[in-house]
Amino acid sequence: MALLKTILVLILVYYTLKLLWRLLAPKLFGYAVKKAEERFGQQFGTFDDYSDPKQKEGETTISKRPNPKANPSKKVGEYIDFEEIE
Repeated sequence: MALLKTILVLILVYYTLKLLWRLLAPKLFGYAVKKAEERFGQQFGTFDDYSDPKQKEGETTISKRPNPKANPSKKVGEYIDFEEIE
């Protein structure tokens, strides 16, 4: 009889924890997401402070010129024609 009571108590505890997890899991995950968002905002929220203050909104600037020594039409490597062997 004691074995049956132990099994019933374990099943009852299992289903109770399962129900509580279903009710509390969304709140716990929401809290974790909110905290992660706050930490992300603290780390990267001040990114705009490092931008160039002389630049007006809507202007386009190029900070690096292309390398004039690079030749995009330059052929690289050697062409190899393969033949089928029968």
